[in-house]
Amino acid sequence: MKYFFTLFYFVFFITCSAFSQGKVTKYTVSNGETVNQIAQKFKVTPYDIYQLNPDARNGVKPNTVLLIPSNSNKDVSVKKEVTTAKNVTSQKGGTHEVQPKETLFAIEKKYGVSDEALKAANPFLVTDGLQIGQTLVIPSKGALPKTKTAAKTIKEKAQEKYVYHDVQPKETKYSIAKQYKTTVEDLEMRNPDIVANLPVGYRLIIKGVAPKQEGTPLSVVNNEKPADAKKPVENSKKVTTYMEYQVKPKETFYSLGRTFHITQEELTELNPALSEGVKEGMVLKVPSGYVKPVPIVVPQPVEKTEEKPVENREEAPSGGGIKILEKVKSETVSADPEVVELSKKRGNNERKKVVLLLPFNLAKMQNDTLSPATRIKSDKFLNMTLDFYSGAMMAIDSAKVLKLPIDISIYDSQETKSTSNISSLISQNKLQDADAVIGPFYQNNAEATANSLRMYNVPVISPLSKDSANPIGNLYQSIPSNDIVRNTVFDYMRSKNGNIVAVVDKKKESVISYIKQNQKGVVLASLTETGGLDVANLKSLLLPGRINYVVMETGNTAMIKTTIKALIDAQRTCQVQLVILEPNSTLDTDEISFENLVKLKLMYPSVTRESDESSVLIFEKEYKLKNKVTPNTYATRGFDVTFDTMMRLVQGKTYQETTDLMTTEQVDNKFQYYKKEDGGHANKGVYILYYDSDLTLKVAN
Repeated sequence: MKYFFTLFYFVFFITCSAFSQGKVTKYTVSNGETVNQIAQKFKVTPYDIYQLNPDARNGVKPNTVLLIPSNSNKDVSVKKEVTTAKNVTSQKGGTHEVQPKETLFAIEKKYGVSDEALKAANPFLVTDGLQIGQTLVIPSKGALPKTKTAAKTIKEKAQEKYVYHDVQPKETKYSIAKQYKTTVEDLEMRNPDIVANLPVGYRLIIKGVAPKQEGTPLSVVNNEKPADAKKPVENSKKVTTYMEYQVKPKETFYSLGRTFHITQEELTELNPALSEGVKEGMVLKVPSGYVKPVPIVVPQPVEKTEEKPVENREEAPSGGGIKILEKVKSETVSADPEVVELSKKRGNNERKKVVLLLPFNLAKMQNDTLSPATRIKSDKFLNMTLDFYSGAMMAIDSAKVLKLPIDISIYDSQETKSTSNISSLISQNKLQDADAVIGPFYQNNAEATANSLRMYNVPVISPLSKDSANPIGNLYQSIPSNDIVRNTVFDYMRSKNGNIVAVVDKKKESVISYIKQNQKGVVLASLTETGGLDVANLKSLLLPGRINYVVMETGNTAMIKTTIKALIDAQRTCQVQLVILEPNSTLDTDEISFENLVKLKLMYPSVTRESDESSVLIFEKEYKLKNKVTPNTYATRGFDVTFDTMMRLVQGKTYQETTDLMTTEQVDNKFQYYKKEDGGHANKGVYILYYDSDLTLKVAN
């Protein structure tokens, strides 16, 4: 099973003209473009653009005209690149324009040239990789490539030192630049996100020499051995050598990150061409000495989404994102509350942070003797995790389409039923500043996480457990417990002034005990000495003047048939509806007539619904398009919980405030939280479903 990020293709409509004798170009911004994208287009830095266009620091709007500096010293302007290619063509034997889906291997095979010769003639392939529309110089077959100079240049670039520095409180660009013996300009060029401000905790990439003082929050990445190789590298320092790697079909940021033990940000910094996505055939600069990867798509931490919040919420989804219209009950309490679209109830644009704790258990898999394919087939828990994760990623895609001001981080919770690495993540300050944490999966781990984060007022959403939670104020149980599900259907029947009768098999002692203790006024139909249904007694309990709800809890085929026959006979004189409290597999067998179940309008409570609303169909279509399979319950759950959490955080209220006021609906799940008397929050969002006479399943409430 493979899950991967949807790749977004941006179409640029460019109108450029010469300005100031070719030194500056006028460029009109297209819809959706950012300064970073424009800088990459013209092979300049965002800092260069900001120097000529100071107002661009606050963002750019469509049709804005920017002044773009030329980059003649680096020989990267489009016009000059083509001219240079033509000049070299006469000497090398030809040119080739890269077409979609072409790879280096295919081009080399087509022209009969070696990989070394092609890269020597086109040095930019080493740093930028192969990109659609590039004009390549094809050396003649007999020509000997002049590789010494190119090899020297490549070697020099491969030996560059990079220092990673985490910004500390009260630090400035000037103090950091001075500390690493570089300039503010170079700092901004390599880290365009800090041009406008310098966020605390932001990881800077710096070309230079690490300071000698101890305790500095940095990581050194180069190809040199440490002075004392026998001593362990302290804290976050690591030494890495680099090599070239050609991207294989269907590889993604996640698979590359897992293969080379590198984050998406670090990989993109080493290979700027990756800013437009991973493409087959690209030649990347990657750390060498990697371990053979396990071919399972797993996530690296997803840090900051770069989209800025926007006010217009009506744009159509694109690039694989889905615009799911949440429904929320009006904050005014009423019998029939008005349903509105939560996406239109946006509050302020303050950025929020959501953390997902998912049990991939990577360390365990790396030491596993089983093959990845065998592990996936045999490990149901891993399959459930991957399904949930795929749905969560669809929600994150949707957040990007809606331009939600949300930062997402995903961590491996390394869970078993009794252990996790949550305490380690907390000790690293990974969770304390979150506005909401989704996970862990196991109930006791979710409760332990909530307890640890209670002093920080961080809400913890338990995404999959049905267990009744202990009273913890910041814990939110997102799946209704069995008792809540049962209570909901009984409350519904009472709201319709129904006469409630129960037919319960004597083997269902827990159900009998539940009804006697919690559902006063419900009459239990008598059973015969052999344990069968007393039909005469059942019919005597039905009332002609009211709707009669008959709750049937048994797996015995004979008792089910007897009950159904008795109720169909009773429909001649009174209104009867058959009810079950939980899924009953016996009803799905050929021995039970589905037509009779429809006649009795079989009704049951469910935490999920079956809907043909346009938003639901869009999700299913987009998920299948992206993952090549139909979303199952866990995938849909991953989307619903993640998207619901993000939408609540952008309402201008805290997560807890939204749970006190708002009931939301997503693809399959309803989130109607309430504060329990003993503490904590539970979801009572339950659907009452029934089979209508047209054979369709409908929501009763």
